[in-house]
Amino acid sequence: MARPVVLSNGELHVGINTNGLVHDLYFPYVGLENHCAQNNLRHKVGIWVDGAISWLDDGAWDVKVWTAEGALIGHVRAIHEALGVILEFDDAVDSDVSLFMRNIHVINDRNEARDIRLFMHQAFAIGDTRSNTDTAQYLPDSDAILHYRGRRAFVISGVDSSGQAFDQHSIGLFGIEGREGTYRDADDGELSGAAVEHGRVDSTIRFQMEIAAHDSARIHYWLAAGTSTREALHIHKNVSETGLEACLQSTALWWHEWLKPVHAVSQRLPKQYRSLFTHSALVVKAHIDKRGAVIASTDTTMLNYSRDAYAYCWPRDAAYALWPLIRLGYVSEPRRFFEFARRGLHQTGYLMHKYQADGALGSSWHPYIHGSINAPPIQEDETALTLFMFAQFYHAQNDPTLLTEFYGNFVTPMADFLAGYIDETTGLPRPSYDLWEENFITSTYTTAVVHASLIAAADLAEAANDSDSAVRWRSVADDIQRCAHKKLFSTETGHFLKGLRPLDDGAYEPDTTIDMAAFYGSFMFGLFDLSSDEIMRSFETLKSTFSFTPDLPGLPRYQDDSYHRTERSGYGNWWFISSLWVAQYAAEANKKQLANSIISWVESQAGSANMLAEQLEPGSLKTLSVSPLVWSHAEFMATLLDTVEEPS
Repeated sequence: MARPVVLSNGELHVGINTNGLVHDLYFPYVGLENHCAQNNLRHKVGIWVDGAISWLDDGAWDVKVWTAEGALIGHVRAIHEALGVILEFDDAVDSDVSLFMRNIHVINDRNEARDIRLFMHQAFAIGDTRSNTDTAQYLPDSDAILHYRGRRAFVISGVDSSGQAFDQHSIGLFGIEGREGTYRDADDGELSGAAVEHGRVDSTIRFQMEIAAHDSARIHYWLAAGTSTREALHIHKNVSETGLEACLQSTALWWHEWLKPVHAVSQRLPKQYRSLFTHSALVVKAHIDKRGAVIASTDTTMLNYSRDAYAYCWPRDAAYALWPLIRLGYVSEPRRFFEFARRGLHQTGYLMHKYQADGALGSSWHPYIHGSINAPPIQEDETALTLFMFAQFYHAQNDPTLLTEFYGNFVTPMADFLAGYIDETTGLPRPSYDLWEENFITSTYTTAVVHASLIAAADLAEAANDSDSAVRWRSVADDIQRCAHKKLFSTETGHFLKGLRPLDDGAYEPDTTIDMAAFYGSFMFGLFDLSSDEIMRSFETLKSTFSFTPDLPGLPRYQDDSYHRTERSGYGNWWFISSLWVAQYAAEANKKQLANSIISWVESQAGSANMLAEQLEPGSLKTLSVSPLVWSHAEFMATLLDTVEEPS
């Protein structure tokens, strides 16, 4: 189930699903410790009226979920025609403190006054643990429910329009000992008042309202998170005194200020793209932890079907995510990521496969042994792209203190590693895993990024008055380019090789798979000139191979891609980034009509929630894998920035 709304302040991150329910709740890191990652942890919302109860996820409600224009504030509108009730939510995470807020509008759509009762349910596996050691308690002095385990505490409360707190509560067990959860206690419209439980615990609170015919009432609900009970209660106390509306207003103003660089550029874009461009910036920002990690996606749908999800910081994804922000002039987000990457840098100068938001190594399936070759389990392009993006950040800011702080302990070790990690047989970078994380290979894409990053590092070395390094790194880059021109284009297929596969005897064999990354890397990072015969032939080859048309420009990653594949015909699912790469090529090659066709098609697939997933099923255009994917949104922004008219 996609996340049409993601809310975050860099510490507390909440995902709202298509039923309008809390589906993911990360704290205190974006992307780490999801306290609501399992199927039975949805925070249910229910209405009891006329002797019957209905929950938002029972299929009886018509629910629409979207994000506000110009702020990371979610909206939910849920209509139950049979009950004659409409629910409207304004949802946000406070910009300053770890507070999740829901301003709930309850509308009586009948011709008579009615007793309507709103039930808010909470269920956690605190610390993303499967052990049953949580505690929940009713706090009478605070008019609140406390859930806690160790150094994680969540305080839940709310008030009606008169300032009165919830009038009933229930605390109990769920998912064990035959217990479904305390939400079942609400079936008769009443809650038992159970005050404490430990183990696998949940809670439900009730707000009872007498609402006149065609009238409405408001409930202000909140969840305060802290690394101690004291911290969470302090936030709860402040919102109780300040009022939820004031917190929502200050948060909306914060986002308005943060978006000013985005709005300045969006006004130069065609109107049809402005909304998704702005929303894409919000999606990227929502996935950035305040300590620097940029999370690929916090959508945990895949946990229900696969071994792992995307809640990690891949240095590559992070660099691409930050590229449009760098171009727009943002400073703190890129800088914190480069600080994060520097902390994670291996002592020999490379970045690992992926990282948790706290900087620890993420899970990996890459070995140190690759047949007869022993090599670090890395994707070399991640190190190279991070270095390349740092150079872009430095030039965008023109800030000498960046070199003072990062040159010796960040730029130099990475560039030295890349310059030394060259295969004597090919003259190209040694094999590592490709950007798709599947093949141990000297890929054309990685070669292109390494080449560009060494040139960028040489420019930085000149700025730092390190002429010896500048000459050495530029010399290696030139040698890589010469060898690439001899070895990485296939005259037989008319396309760039996916790469060169190492054999046990030390030789290499060409992989002629048509891979979008090989085409993209070759032109974007200057390995081949944009107007070269190789680039133009490759473009024609990929168009014919994938039956590409401007009207339906979906493209897979490469031939016969099996990842999340649902049908055996064709070449694999369509990825937004593949199509947007072609749009970027078209923009560079002055094929403006083609670029606009692709951009328009991508925008049309975002839906009412303005969310771009990772993949589309070619036949049905059904979204697949995670949604949103930060990389998809970042490439959409980058593509538009390539086409935007400069101010006169």
